[in-house]
Amino acid sequence: MAENKLLERIKTEAKELKYNLSALHLVYKRKDVSIAARIIIIITIGYALSPIDLIPDFIPILGYLDDLIILPLLIYISLKLIPKEIMEGCREQAKDIWKDGKPKKWYYAIPIIIIYVLIIFIIVKIMFFNND
Repeated sequence: MAENKLLERIKTEAKELKYNLSALHLVYKRKDVSIAARIIIIITIGYALSPIDLIPDFIPILGYLDDLIILPLLIYISLKLIPKEIMEGCREQAKDIWKDGKPKKWYYAIPIIIIYVLIIFIIVKIMFFNND
Protein backbone atom coordinates (compact mmCIF):
# COMPACT_ATOMS: atom_id res chain seq x y z
CA MET A 1 0.00 0.00 0.00
CA ALA A 2 2.82 2.39 0.89
CA GLU A 3 4.55 1.59 -2.40
CA ASN A 4 1.44 2.62 -4.36
CA LYS A 5 1.27 5.94 -2.51
CA LEU A 6 4.96 6.56 -3.16
CA LEU A 7 4.55 5.71 -6.84
CA GLU A 8 1.56 8.04 -7.14
CA ARG A 9 3.50 10.83 -5.42
CA ILE A 10 6.44 10.36 -7.80
CA LYS A 11 4.09 10.51 -10.81
CA THR A 12 2.46 13.67 -9.45
CA GLU A 13 5.83 15.31 -8.82
CA ALA A 14 6.99 14.40 -12.34
CA LYS A 15 3.88 15.98 -13.87
CA GLU A 16 4.39 19.11 -11.77
CA LEU A 17 8.03 19.25 -12.88
CA LYS A 18 7.02 19.15 -16.55
CA TYR A 19 4.34 21.73 -15.94
CA ASN A 20 6.79 24.11 -14.21
CA LEU A 21 9.35 23.68 -16.98
CA SER A 22 6.73 24.52 -19.60
CA ALA A 23 5.72 27.64 -17.69
CA LEU A 24 9.38 28.63 -17.23
CA HIS A 25 9.90 28.36 -20.97
CA LEU A 26 7.03 30.80 -21.51
CA VAL A 27 8.36 33.13 -18.79
CA TYR A 28 11.78 33.15 -20.50
CA LYS A 29 10.22 34.49 -23.69
CA ARG A 30 8.71 37.48 -21.91
CA LYS A 31 10.50 40.82 -22.05
CA ASP A 32 9.26 41.99 -18.63
CA VAL A 33 11.32 39.40 -16.71
CA SER A 34 14.68 40.31 -15.18
CA ILE A 35 17.96 39.24 -16.77
CA ALA A 36 18.91 37.26 -13.65
CA ALA A 37 15.66 35.31 -13.81
CA ARG A 38 16.11 34.64 -17.53
CA ILE A 39 19.66 33.36 -17.00
CA ILE A 40 18.56 30.94 -14.28
CA ILE A 41 15.57 29.87 -16.38
CA ILE A 42 17.72 29.05 -19.41
CA ILE A 43 20.13 27.07 -17.22
CA THR A 44 17.18 25.22 -15.68
CA ILE A 45 15.54 24.41 -19.00
CA GLY A 46 18.87 23.48 -20.57
CA TYR A 47 19.69 21.12 -17.72
CA ALA A 48 16.22 19.57 -17.79
CA LEU A 49 16.26 18.95 -21.54
CA SER A 50 19.90 18.08 -21.89
CA PRO A 51 20.57 14.46 -22.78
CA ILE A 52 23.72 14.75 -20.68
CA ASP A 53 23.54 15.03 -16.89
CA LEU A 54 26.14 16.63 -14.65
CA ILE A 55 26.44 13.24 -12.95
CA PRO A 56 25.65 10.45 -15.46
CA ASP A 57 22.70 8.20 -14.56
CA PHE A 58 24.77 5.02 -14.85
CA ILE A 59 26.63 5.97 -11.65
CA PRO A 60 24.69 4.16 -8.91
CA ILE A 61 22.56 6.40 -6.68
CA LEU A 62 24.48 9.62 -7.44
CA GLY A 63 23.34 9.57 -11.06
CA TYR A 64 19.73 9.91 -10.02
CA LEU A 65 20.35 12.14 -7.03
CA ASP A 66 21.44 14.98 -9.28
CA ASP A 67 18.05 14.82 -11.04
CA LEU A 68 16.29 14.74 -7.69
CA ILE A 69 18.29 17.60 -6.19
CA ILE A 70 19.77 19.86 -8.89
CA LEU A 71 16.73 20.22 -11.15
CA PRO A 72 14.20 20.96 -8.37
CA LEU A 73 16.70 23.41 -6.85
CA LEU A 74 17.08 25.23 -10.17
CA ILE A 75 13.29 25.37 -10.57
CA TYR A 76 12.91 26.68 -7.03
CA ILE A 77 15.47 29.44 -7.63
CA SER A 78 13.79 30.33 -10.94
CA LEU A 79 10.37 30.55 -9.30
CA LYS A 80 11.72 32.82 -6.57
CA LEU A 81 13.04 35.28 -9.19
CA ILE A 82 9.77 35.54 -11.14
CA PRO A 83 6.86 37.76 -10.04
CA LYS A 84 3.89 35.59 -9.01
CA GLU A 85 1.43 37.18 -11.42
CA ILE A 86 3.74 36.51 -14.39
CA MET A 87 4.28 32.89 -13.30
CA GLU A 88 0.56 32.27 -12.83
CA GLY A 89 -0.21 33.64 -16.29
CA CYS A 90 2.44 31.44 -17.86
CA ARG A 91 1.21 28.39 -15.94
CA GLU A 92 -2.20 28.90 -17.51
CA GLN A 93 -0.64 29.03 -20.98
CA ALA A 94 1.58 26.00 -20.32
CA LYS A 95 -1.10 23.37 -19.86
CA ASP A 96 -0.60 21.58 -23.20
CA ILE A 97 3.06 22.13 -24.04
CA TRP A 98 4.20 18.62 -22.98
CA LYS A 99 1.37 16.72 -24.66
CA ASP A 100 3.74 15.36 -27.36
CA GLY A 101 6.43 14.23 -24.91
CA LYS A 102 9.84 15.54 -23.95
CA PRO A 103 11.53 17.65 -26.65
CA LYS A 104 14.88 16.33 -27.75
CA LYS A 105 17.22 19.16 -28.60
CA TRP A 106 20.94 18.45 -28.45
CA TYR A 107 22.01 22.08 -28.17
CA TYR A 108 20.64 22.07 -24.62
CA ALA A 109 23.60 19.82 -23.77
CA ILE A 110 26.14 22.58 -24.53
CA PRO A 111 26.38 23.97 -20.94
CA ILE A 112 26.95 20.47 -19.52
CA ILE A 113 29.55 19.70 -22.20
CA ILE A 114 31.35 22.95 -21.33
CA ILE A 115 31.41 21.96 -17.65
CA TYR A 116 32.83 18.51 -18.55
CA VAL A 117 35.50 20.08 -20.77
CA LEU A 118 36.49 22.49 -17.99
CA ILE A 119 36.74 19.66 -15.45
CA ILE A 120 38.87 17.59 -17.83
CA PHE A 121 41.07 20.61 -18.58
CA ILE A 122 41.63 21.25 -14.87
CA ILE A 123 42.44 17.59 -14.19
CA VAL A 124 44.89 17.42 -17.12
CA LYS A 125 46.53 20.67 -16.05
CA ILE A 126 46.95 19.45 -12.47
CA MET A 127 48.24 16.03 -13.49
CA PHE A 128 50.64 17.00 -16.26
CA PHE A 129 51.52 20.65 -15.88
CA ASN A 130 51.89 21.03 -12.15
CA ASN A 131 55.49 22.19 -11.65
CA ASP A 132 55.59 21.81 -7.88
